[in-house]
This record gives sequence, C-alpha cells and structure tokens, in this order.
Amino acid sequence: MAEVIPKVLLSSGQEIPVIGFGTASPPLLSDQMISIFLDAIESGYRHFDTALAYSTEKPLGQAIEEAVRRGLIKSRDELFITSKLWCTYNHHDLVLPAIKETLSNLGLDYIDLYLIHWPVRLKPKEITLNVDLEDILPFEMGPTWEAMEECQRLGLAKSIGVSNFTCKKLTDLLALARIPPVVNQVEMNVGWQQKKLKEFCKEKGIVLCVWSPLGSYGTFWGSNAVMENPLIDEIAVAKGKTKAQIALRWLYEQGVAIIVKSFNKERMRQNLQIFDWELSEEDRIKIGDVPQRRGLPGSEFIGPNGPFKTAEDLWDGET
Repeated sequence: MAEVIPKVLLSSGQEIPVIGFGTASPPLLSDQMISIFLDAIESGYRHFDTALAYSTEKPLGQAIEEAVRRGLIKSRDELFITSKLWCTYNHHDLVLPAIKETLSNLGLDYIDLYLIHWPVRLKPKEITLNVDLEDILPFEMGPTWEAMEECQRLGLAKSIGVSNFTCKKLTDLLALARIPPVVNQVEMNVGWQQKKLKEFCKEKGIVLCVWSPLGSYGTFWGSNAVMENPLIDEIAVAKGKTKAQIALRWLYEQGVAIIVKSFNKERMRQNLQIFDWELSEEDRIKIGDVPQRRGLPGSEFIGPNGPFKTAEDLWDGET
C-alpha cells in the first residue's frame, strides 16, 4: 500500500509534499529510469525533483504518462513537479526558452515549482558540470528573477523559488522581487543543520527544501556525518528504525521539505515510513549537538582539477 505523505503550504497557496523523490543520478538507460520512477509513484511519492542539468526530465515525463495509463495516478495533477534553471541559462533572455525546453522534455503544460539552480551565472554553452573560471559571469539577480516571475505569470510554473541561496542572497532577492521565492532548496542534514538559514527562511515565509538529507553518503564528495554517526546508530537500534529513517524523521520535525533519493524499492518505501512515530526530546537535544560540517561547496561543479568551488559566489563567506 502506498504511503500518504503530508504536505506543507507554500506562500503561493500551493501545497508541496514534505518528501520528494530526487532524480539526479549516475548515467542509466532511459528505460531503467522510467521503471525507477514508476516504482516511486507506486510507493507513494508525489513530488519529483528534476532539473535540466540532470538529463532526467524526459524519462520522468514518460514515467508520468505511463503512470496515468496504468492507473497509478488519475492525472498529472496528482503530482508536484520541480525543475531547475541551469547556470548557462541564468540570463534574462534565456529563462523562458529554458523552462519551455524543460516542459517539452517532460511533456507537460506546466511545472509546479521552478528554481534557480545555483546563484551562479555561466556563459551560454552546452550544459556541462565541467566549469572553467573563464565561464563565470557576474550573477545578475534582478533580470533573472524578473524572467522567473514571467514564467509564473504565464502559467508555465505555478510557483518559483531558488536553490543554494544564503541568507544574504535571499535578502538581496527579497528586496527586489515582486513575487517572492516560495522555496529555497539547500543542503541540510544532521551533520549540517543550517540553523541560521532555517530560522531566516521561516521568518520570511520561505519553505526550506533539503537536498543531501543523508549527507550524500557513498558519493565522492559526500559525508559520513549521518550514516556513520554512532548517535544516529544508537537511536536507530533503540527505536527499531533504520539510520536513514532517524535522520529523515529529524528533518521532518524541523519543519522542512525533504528530497530523498534511493533507487532501491525497499529503501524507497522505508524512507516514507517516518510519520507515525517521533523522536524523544532527549534524542533531539543530542542530535542538535552533533558537530557541524558542510558538504563540499559547489559539489555539482567539476573543474579540470577536481570539484570546483566558488565560495565567494555561492556562500558569501557564511557558515
């Protein structure tokens, strides 16, 4: 039986499921991706997070069409679809062409949420995660956000938001936005709790949506601060839960939305089984004291000498 996922109200009036399914993946055949997405829909996932840079929009769109055909969902409207504007399209005149390309890939008339993927602007070129210093241009937030607002006004996106924005960048954006961002999607987990940013977003009515909820464990850039944390293991054993469920339940109790990613059908379902129990106050206090360390800044960018960091552009020197 599919799990029923609670929702969070956005300032736009939409509701976003508190757990979404991430689609960034190592290279897989399209048929493999379609099968994975269908498994996720069957398990109960109703929010899917994709991006032009992930190359998963087309198989996700095909999976949505197949899910309707099979009767797993009655219509596309049962799903909440997020996609993102890649940095090479982070130019006023390229935003509308980018979202139209996304909609064409997905085979949809609209997406529910469109995000600026990173506060980084690159020269227009073929999408690649290999970024050279000479590709970076000054980030023109105002013109880009104006075009994002046009996407919403035209009905191409029901809501708009950002990803990987700091408090400072959100402050700058809120000062010029006619339509404020409804979501800021950022790295957050037990090992990087984002306390300052979480409170800032709550105060401004922006829902924090979390990527890397398990520290991207097992990736070349990820952290073991969640899945190899003795405290998380101790709590999991005591409660008869998985370590992932403890980490995800902690995030849920922080009032954020969460993007999970597992292509294993059993773990897909386990990741949704966090709503009918809770952590103790003692558990929360102990987790709140876990030493903090952010994952790799700019981890999606890979330069000629390894992971590419633009700390000044991305993080404004903030912790």
